[in-house]
Amino acid sequence: MGHALRLLLRAVSAGVSAVRRRIRGGSAVGRGARSLPIAALVAGAVAGCGLTRPVGSTSAAIRSAAPRAAARSAEAPALASAPSPAVLQADRTHEYPMRVGPQAVVGGWRTPLQAVEVFAGAYVNWSARTVSAQLRALAEVSVGQARSAMELAAGEAARDYELQRAGIANSGVVEAVAPLRGSPGHYAIVTLERTTAADSAAYRGLRPAWHVTLAAVTRVAGGLWVLSSWQPES
Repeated sequence: MGHALRLLLRAVSAGVSAVRRRIRGGSAVGRGARSLPIAALVAGAVAGCGLTRPVGSTSAAIRSAAPRAAARSAEAPALASAPSPAVLQADRTHEYPMRVGPQAVVGGWRTPLQAVEVFAGAYVNWSARTVSAQLRALAEVSVGQARSAMELAAGEAARDYELQRAGIANSGVVEAVAPLRGSPGHYAIVTLERTTAADSAAYRGLRPAWHVTLAAVTRVAGGLWVLSSWQPES
């Protein structure tokens, strides 16, 4: 994908990581909630989900509770320091397992590899005129973080005056897709892409560049496979 949109989606991924770090640090997350992988909302999400004083408590009560909490920690240091299974999974897969409601999709693919290859091919080939519609279409055949990332990028592309004015386009080929060792359903995608601009000299002479993206798939109703995570790395 073009450089500007890749930076946008990498910011989305950074926002997700910030929320996950907050969760691992002890933030309260309501049952059935999920972190919002939208960079513009990260600051508000982190502030809103932080630990707050319980309703009806006082400073004196909190101060008196602190020594008791410290004593309990001293009595059971192993319990206090042991990470939860969810945190261990997040460290291993870079995804925090959270309860989410089912998301409807308009279609999918018969195999995980086909889902990744077709999605990636559509993602890297676009023009200023088609990019927003293509990203929205990809959102409709993905769930979770992948859907949020596509929806955000589609909105940003539609509002990007320079993208439209310069007539920027991107073309690419999916050169390789490989499963990640030890992470079922996760893949590394290598693409070779070239960005051009019909009405600007900004991309003149730019050589094709290699890019790496990490993705994950999940199975949905009907036995079809769709993307659940999409994280550009370069």
